[in-house]
Order: sequence, then C-alpha cells, then structure tokens
Amino acid sequence: MKKIEKLMVANRGEIALRVMRSAREMGIKTVAIYSEADRQALHVRYADEAVCVGPPASSASYLRADVILDVCKRLGVDAIHPGYGFLSENAGFAQQVQEAGITFIGPSPEAIELMGSKLAAKAAVAQYNIPMVPGTEYAITDIEEAKVIATNIGFPILIKASAGGGGKGMRVVERVSEFEEQMQLAVSEATSAFGDGSVFIEKYIGSPRHIEIQVLGDTHGNIVHLFERECSIQRRHQKVIEEAPSAVLTPELRDQMGRCAVDVAKACNYVGAGTVEFLLDENLNFYFLEMNTRLQVEHPVTEQITGLDLVKEQILVAQGAPLSFAQEDLTINGHALELRVYAEDPTNNFLPDIGTLTTYKRPQGLGVRVDDGFEEGMEIPIYYDPMIAKLVTFGKDRQEAIDKMIRAIDEYQITGIETTLPFGRFVMEHEAFRSGNFDTKFINRYFQDPSVLKPSPAPEEEEIAAVLAALFAGKAKKTTFTPSAAAVTPTGGMSDWRKNRMK
Repeated sequence: MKKIEKLMVANRGEIALRVMRSAREMGIKTVAIYSEADRQALHVRYADEAVCVGPPASSASYLRADVILDVCKRLGVDAIHPGYGFLSENAGFAQQVQEAGITFIGPSPEAIELMGSKLAAKAAVAQYNIPMVPGTEYAITDIEEAKVIATNIGFPILIKASAGGGGKGMRVVERVSEFEEQMQLAVSEATSAFGDGSVFIEKYIGSPRHIEIQVLGDTHGNIVHLFERECSIQRRHQKVIEEAPSAVLTPELRDQMGRCAVDVAKACNYVGAGTVEFLLDENLNFYFLEMNTRLQVEHPVTEQITGLDLVKEQILVAQGAPLSFAQEDLTINGHALELRVYAEDPTNNFLPDIGTLTTYKRPQGLGVRVDDGFEEGMEIPIYYDPMIAKLVTFGKDRQEAIDKMIRAIDEYQITGIETTLPFGRFVMEHEAFRSGNFDTKFINRYFQDPSVLKPSPAPEEEEIAAVLAALFAGKAKKTTFTPSAAAVTPTGGMSDWRKNRMK
C-alpha cells in the first residue's frame, strides 16, 4: 500500500478544513492553497503549509490547475484532495494530476468524464436495467413523430431543448390536445436561443423527491452503498436541508435503490466516494438522474448514521487499501439532519447577503456538529458560494434530530448578515416536513409568504420604552406593562426585543 505523506486540499473553506482534520488524524501533513481574498481563512491557518495561488476570482486562483500542480511539485505533495466544486469533477485536471505522478483522491478521469455527460451516463448504465425517466434517447424535430412518442409515454410530458438549458425551450404538456402548440413554441424558442430547434421528450414528474445514494468503491473491485440521503428541500434547484435516512423509503425500496446505485458505479468502474442521484415520484417509483463523482456537501449526515469517516475512507482507497467492510456489515444507526447555513436572505428570494460576521457563536452540545470555515469578525467573500456552515444534528430517531436542530438553530448566533437559519426553523416546525409528506416543491408550496420569518413589528419596543421612562420618572408603581401578543415568541421562549438586545 502506497502511504500518502503530504496531502494538498485543492479547495477552501469548511471542506478544506474538514479534509485536513481527517488527514491530521491519519498522520498526513497538509498543504492549503488560498486566493488573496482568503489570506486569513481558517483552512490557511490550520494547514502545515499554505501557498497563495492568485487573486480573489476563482478563475484566477482555485481553478488554475497549472499553478496548483506547480505548487505540488515545489512542496513535494504526493496526493490532492479536490473537495467539491472548483476542479473536483474536472476530468482534465484529474488526468493532469495522474500524469504528474500525484495521487488524485477521487475516481479515474474516465469515470468523471463518462458520468459528466447525462446521455453517456444513461447509455453506460442501460445494461444494468436501471430505471430511467421514460422518454426519447435522441433529439427530435418532427411534430407528428413527437406526438406519437409523447402519447406512448403518457401525459404529462416534458419537452426540453437539446442544445441548451436555463429553462429555455422547455414546456410541460398536460394533454395531447396541447401538444402541437407547445411543441412549436419549444422548437421556436430553442431555435431562437440556441440556433438548434431539436428537442427531447420525457415523462414529466411533477412533484418528485430528490433521493441520493452514497457509494464507495476500492481498487479491488469492491463497491458498497452507504444508504440514502433525502435532499428535497431546495431553492433554485440547490439543496438547503438534507437528512439520512429518508422518511419515506421502506427497507425493500432502500435495498432496490442501493443495488441500482452500486450497478451505476460498476458501469464506470468507480473508485472512491460518489453519489448516485434519483428522482422518486409520488408512487415511490424511482428513476436514475445522474452521478456526482466527488464527495457531496451533505456527506456528514451519512457519516452520522454509519459511523464512518468518508474522507478517511477516500484516502485509504487512494492508497490502495481494500474496503474494510462489506455491504452486510453496514447498518443505519439513528437519524441525521443537515441545514446549509447560507449568507442569504430567505425573505428576499434567498438572495446573497454578503457582509461581516459581527457576531458568530456556534451551537454546542450532544448531537450537534458544525462544519464551517469562519469565525467572528470575518467577512463573507463575494467571490464564492455564500455558504457559511453546515449545521448537523443527530438523534436516536427523526423526531429527536429535529428537536436538536431547532435547539441548535436557536443557539446559533449570527449578526451582521441575513442567513438561512430562520428558514431552517420554519421547515423544522412545518407539518409537511415533520410528517415526511414533502417534495422538491416545498418552498413553492409552503413558503409563499416569507414575511413569516421577519421579526415582529416594533410596537412592543415603544411599550417597553414607555415602561422604562416611567421607571426613571419614579412612576413605576402606577404603571403596569402587558406585552402585546406580537412581543411573545412561544417557540423561542423570548421576545424579539430581548433577543435583539442580546445580540
């Protein structure tokens, strides 16, 4: 087994710190890279060595493969962990790393490239009879031919432009009588936007759940799955809250999806940690969506329910070690939740709210984990993803994990910027989430009035000011103060006035 002595983390923030901590426990020295905007970042101070790789913009720093490899050569780095984002799913970078004689902690360049193409990925897994969303396997422009295909698939169907994305050239068709008109509109829009009017047709899954399966493979042909994660609470198609296990999967369905995920990994000879993503419809039918060939942001919830350190497992696999466990050795223990704490304003369409962490105090206690890369007084850079931290809670069951999450959100003190913490509390207390009866349209369906997160209006402050004035005037005995209903927060146990004074 080839022992890794010095590891570079080609990333930043909380994931860089998270990888470095596991590496340190394994006796591996670490190298951090940073942009000029991250000069004082925690991952820079934690690493054994750190090198600036360029200006703040990621294109001039964290995405500069040539500079990163040059640093590796100069410092004698023998392995690179890419984290997630940036160059983590760049097949060309993985190839360059290998050619430089450096171990890439991840799958092969071939696997990254294959799974990076949705059409190629579907073709590769077809031999394993993986359930797919019914639809065409090729682009089409002929309306009559398309209508026949759509009818065979069954309405509602989705028409999608083959040459682009962003919702352009995309139409949901509910019934056959609408098909011709919607097809013409989709073709016209696709032609206008991309210069190509060809489209794909597939079954429309209106309210799916997003379920993903964690897989792990070694260089000896062993591949296992580490159960599922529920990732259906999303804004702008990006996850905000994840949990493991899912509230709706039966043991039989879990086994089915797990076996399919392993087959997907086999289709590309997968090595390392990866995630196979599925859509689950209202009838609990599941369909292969794609594979992410890297560690996921939400991997901590899997670690909590399995007791495994996925980063350590990645490193061991990269060193050539076989997996130390088989599928039958793995069991689910308890329940875990993760809230991505973003510097975003949920009451303003989740738009970024960049600024300084005037107050930053983490929650603590049994069953609470915070993965972050910031401390009080630091600024959230405008150049990167606005995620501040991942707040993770773990309990013996789902209800206990939810209770711990609510407590942790209340303890988490952040001022200077707006965050997704209040939204997280809203979700934890919502009946749809508590019952498990939700899907990817949770925000559209239940968060139409973001004012529910706004602090109570200020009248109670005026009332309190009147009482204080009376006290100073020596009239306290004649004044009786009864707080308004808005001043009392039953769930928090404290008025907004008092909370604001404590910040």
